[in-house]
Amino acid sequence: MIKVSIIGTGQIGFDLLYKLLKLNFVEIVAFVGRRITSTKTLPDNILYSGKSIDFFITNPRCCDVVFDCTDAFSSKLNYVVFSQQNIRVIDLTPSNIGEFYIPKVTTLKNSLNMNINMVTCGGQVCIPLLNYLCNKLHSVAYAEIITQISSDSAGMATRINIDKYIETTEKAIYQITSVDNCKVILNVNPSKNTTMQTTIYLRVSSNTKRDVVFDDLDDLITSIQDYIPNYHTNKPVWITDDILMIHINVLGTQDYISKYSGNLDIINCAAIYALREVYKNMNVNTNVNTNVNTNVNVNLTDSLPAEL
Repeated sequence: MIKVSIIGTGQIGFDLLYKLLKLNFVEIVAFVGRRITSTKTLPDNILYSGKSIDFFITNPRCCDVVFDCTDAFSSKLNYVVFSQQNIRVIDLTPSNIGEFYIPKVTTLKNSLNMNINMVTCGGQVCIPLLNYLCNKLHSVAYAEIITQISSDSAGMATRINIDKYIETTEKAIYQITSVDNCKVILNVNPSKNTTMQTTIYLRVSSNTKRDVVFDDLDDLITSIQDYIPNYHTNKPVWITDDILMIHINVLGTQDYISKYSGNLDIINCAAIYALREVYKNMNVNTNVNTNVNTNVNVNLTDSLPAEL
């Protein structure tokens, strides 16, 4: 069994909790927030604390892995505590701490001693496809990624983190794909029944052949659906001689949140995949609790927003 905790009790935290409850190799130690919250929807055996990071300070080394579902500012402060306690972090905030992780695209090079950065929901939805398309086209000069989400799925932390979301998603695209010029846009739709949708536009060099075949795209989508069941896309479409478009939509699996919160579901599903990889590595490394990398550059100069 692997002992895990969650810090951050918003929509992402609750949905993640219910996903973790389905896993037979997980023991949930604590569900930790920063305020008194309703525990009506919590199972009786789940320990809830409203003491935020202070819970972990007074209960050191209480778990093997903590999922940080707070915000990009708080996660930097939290990581200082977790690294001192040899607790691995799967970071669902756009904090830029640690190494970016996209399932089946990047690898956990130091999965037993790192902060695993899940980038953003937009990064998780677009980077597998961008990586695939860049390998096919070889000459992507510019990428524009436009994501639309329902306002109901954009909680306080999401709204606080919009600038960080854009910054982190673009940085991950630069690092993981061959695209060195990109723009990320996030639209929050006031409708409650808006499916998460992401559209990717690629500008390629003029000598790129339009007869590039995407015959193995279905294999990629099937691979993504292995951990994100409701991930769907169409075939790429040439809009002009040098602009390619592809459209993606993601529905939530409704473990806790609405099916229209696919943006929250996708990053939780990716985080669960990361946990499985960590657990596999724990089973082959007997020194799992002693080899922890604390040499992570954490910039604490960012001040916390007033809302926090």
